[in-house]
This record gives sequence, structure tokens and C-alpha cells, in this order.
Amino acid sequence: MTVAAAVTARCIVCERTGRWAQALRREAAGATRLHEVRSLADCWEMLDRFPASFVVVELSASQVQPLLARLARWEQEYPLARLAVVAERRLGEYESLMREAGAVWYAASPRELGPMAAMARRHLEQAPEPELGIVERIWSLLPWGGERD
Repeated sequence: MTVAAAVTARCIVCERTGRWAQALRREAAGATRLHEVRSLADCWEMLDRFPASFVVVELSASQVQPLLARLARWEQEYPLARLAVVAERRLGEYESLMREAGAVWYAASPRELGPMAAMARRHLEQAPEPELGIVERIWSLLPWGGERD
């Protein structure tokens, strides 16, 4: 992923504990930087800032309806973003529902994250690069330029 692409796309992981992000980091082997948030509201806020992101949301029983409502509008609100769902095995009954609603991947175990990590990496590599002004172009050329925010 180029530095400029990082302006429009991130790999956002929305979960309460950090367990899934840790497993995803292992699978990605440092190829993808993860940005963790702890609530759906924070997730949507970050997605508004980075609309071409790859989003991983931990599903809980209380989040089924809010997540489905958001997925119903996903294509219109975030046509360049992709969303994957992770959940405890006991919530496996929601897998087909989440996939049908638009989730590109569903995992019920940290051992199932390898393909998701590869999918995230490919998505981020294809993220559109925004038009940059002179200041942003200079920052993007510096080794630390992508880490300003």
C-alpha cells in the first residue's frame, strides 16, 4: 500500500478485547497495520474519515440488529469499503445472514483469519489514492509521512 492510499483506507478492527486484532496481526505478519476501536460508533466515525477501509467487526448478540441495519446501507454509504465479521462459535447461526447482508468474510475462530488477512492486504493495496496538495505530497514522501494523524 502506498502512503497516499493510507489516507483513504485503513484496516479497522472493532472489538472489545483486542483478541481478534492480535490474531489478525499474527496472520498479517506485519504486512497490514491495524487500527483498533472498541465500539461500533467509533468504527463508523473512523470509516467516515477513511471510506475505502477494510473493516473487521466482532459480532455480539446485542450488535446483530445495529450491524444488519448498517450493512443494509453499506453499498450506498461506503462503496469502496469492505466489511468482515468475526464472532464466537456460539453465534454461528448468524454467519449466512451476515454474508448475505454483505460481509465479505465470516470467522468464528482466530485460526480462520489467514484468508481474511490476505483479503485485507489486497483490498488496501487497491485503495484509491486521493489528490494531494503540495504539503500532503511532501509529507507522503517522508518516511514518517503516513503517520501524521
